[in-house]
Amino acid sequence: MWWLFRNASSGLALTGPRIVLRPPRARDADAWVALRRQSRDFLKPWEPTWPPDGASRAAFRRRHAQIRDEWRSNTGYGFLIFDHVQGVLVGGITLSNIRYGVSRTASLGYWTGAPFARQGYMTEAVACILNHAFGQLDLHRVEAACLPHNAASRGLLLKCGFREEGLARGYLKIDGRWQDHALFAILREDERPGGSR
Repeated sequence: MWWLFRNASSGLALTGPRIVLRPPRARDADAWVALRRQSRDFLKPWEPTWPPDGASRAAFRRRHAQIRDEWRSNTGYGFLIFDHVQGVLVGGITLSNIRYGVSRTASLGYWTGAPFARQGYMTEAVACILNHAFGQLDLHRVEAACLPHNAASRGLLLKCGFREEGLARGYLKIDGRWQDHALFAILREDERPGGSR
């Protein structure tokens, strides 16, 4: 069962069977820095080029400030993902570029730390955030993109009910190069695993 709650000190939290998604807090800096450093080689092929201080407390502060600004303006919702039994940080997930009006759309992005890859954490996190997007945020469509050769990400999106819609040439600058991306989307009315709709 998926549920959510509001807490004055931490904002919104989304909870699944094994995970809690919540906005980053200043005290998460050490865990974030450690996991990003540990996962650098694992993440590098799939992400924009890291700045020299990309896995530092300064980088965390920049990301934390950006997430706070997006929450305030209702243009994005960034969460850290924690294993709620062990209390450890396992990754992050974001709804960004939220557009209302006639589109009611957002973009999905995510990352998993190397020690936690392929253990089902991100499948749970995507299910949580889709419930939030189509429920509380009243969106109609969530889009995602991944490198065509990223089999793990493609498999995750398909497993979560996304449909592949095409290929965008030179879509994002990843690992220092403009690269093509496979485009995926899911609509509110699409069937999702577990019977969610």
